[in-house]
Amino acid sequence: MTREKEIYKVTLVGSAGNVALMVFKFIAGTLGHSAAMIADAVHSLSDFLTDMAVLVFVHISAKPQDASHDYGHGKFETIATFLIGLALAGAAVGIIYSGGTKLADWYRGESLSAPGMLALWAALISIAVKELLYRYAVRRGKALESPATIANAWHHRSDALSSIGAAIGIGGAILLGNRWVVLDPLASIVVGLMLIKVAISLLKTSIGELTESSLPSDTEDEILQLMESIPDVCHPHDLRTRRIGNHFAIEAHIRMDGTLSLNEAHDRATAIENALKERFGSQTHVTIHMEPVK
Repeated sequence: MTREKEIYKVTLVGSAGNVALMVFKFIAGTLGHSAAMIADAVHSLSDFLTDMAVLVFVHISAKPQDASHDYGHGKFETIATFLIGLALAGAAVGIIYSGGTKLADWYRGESLSAPGMLALWAALISIAVKELLYRYAVRRGKALESPATIANAWHHRSDALSSIGAAIGIGGAILLGNRWVVLDPLASIVVGLMLIKVAISLLKTSIGELTESSLPSDTEDEILQLMESIPDVCHPHDLRTRRIGNHFAIEAHIRMDGTLSLNEAHDRATAIENALKERFGSQTHVTIHMEPVK
């Protein structure tokens, strides 16, 4: 099965779970009079929408390089990660606003409806299902080296965390009596704040890639060491690196004995290219500029 189809499979499994949970949570939140559960349902809706974004953008990113995209279409997967972060941030703001409104109503003396057991059961089921989806998606995302799939996995994990917050708030409101009904909207606000943190992390990563940030320093050190391990190659410098979706782009200058023939120098540069592709993947873009030792 191709990488693209593997990502589709992982995403579709998550989508099926998100749709089922979304419907169940909306029903449980409405019938169970729970703001926290309705907030959790909105989060599941955002999960479903981002699943669709992953399917569309991964399909585009899988296209080979062409006349208009010399480095391929890998950045479209980064765009998908960015949109997932935005969707998560938007859902979080809506959840916080809704919980804050209910909290303000309670502070003014208005009574809040106590959540029912159906809402609590929905939260507990959601925790189990979303944690399983997270573990499945993050394992496959790492194996496929897909940032968008890993980002989507964290969307599953954040939904599990939000369901934990909802379960605590709903359970507290049910078990502690009417005086503690306020725990339900408070839990929804806590859920929203957790989602904001995850969204910022996803946005930071994707913006870094879209703005051509370099690879981590330890990865660049490994690249330099690998270049120096090739016979007759010394003083690699002017290293430039970046990510293109799940691929690396590496540019560097190297020095070799000026008395080497052109064929010999070319063989050394090819050895570096092959070594880098063996280490970081066959789709790695490598550009080597050769200089004579002075």
